[in-house]
Amino acid sequence: MTPELWMLVVAVGLVLVWATVLCFARVRRLDRLHVRTDAARAGLEAALDRRAAAALSAAEVAEGDGADGLRAAVAAAHSARACAGDREAAENVLGRALGTLDRSVLPPALLAELIDAEQLLILARRVHNDAVRDTLGLRSRRLVRWLHLAGTAPLPAYFEIADPETGVTTTAPPAGPGLPIVALTYDRVSADRRTEG
Repeated sequence: MTPELWMLVVAVGLVLVWATVLCFARVRRLDRLHVRTDAARAGLEAALDRRAAAALSAAEVAEGDGADGLRAAVAAAHSARACAGDREAAENVLGRALGTLDRSVLPPALLAELIDAEQLLILARRVHNDAVRDTLGLRSRRLVRWLHLAGTAPLPAYFEIADPETGVTTTAPPAGPGLPIVALTYDRVSADRRTEG
């Protein structure tokens, strides 16, 4: 074997080893990202369920058409989850129903639970969408696409609903001294999607 041929064999071998190590590293990272996305989705589902439970408790205390609308929105959100319907639209309807709720009639403990549930949902949605963005970004790389390194794992999807914004309520003021009533308005959808790649 001539020295030139020997050098060529060594160079090809090194390239193959480098490509194998790179592919293995990408596959491991993809696996970790998919696990992260699944965990974030489970956290998002738990946060949605917690908000629905708090909304149902608030509907029991509230009166009138607002309470009936809130119960209907919670039922629609549960139905969308069970039947794989348009979950985002159902959760937005629930968010708008919560935005019209007169929070001055809620006991302080229930009001605190509702606010905590809504804030947790904001955080859980952002964590989920960040995980989806990172996973889709890696899956869009040429090496991953060309060699099908993602296997048969389904593409994760963003979950876009309107984030509540804290503000001052326009409903009746609280009776007596105490904590101020916080209203959350659902009039926009945050733009968390960033460019992929």
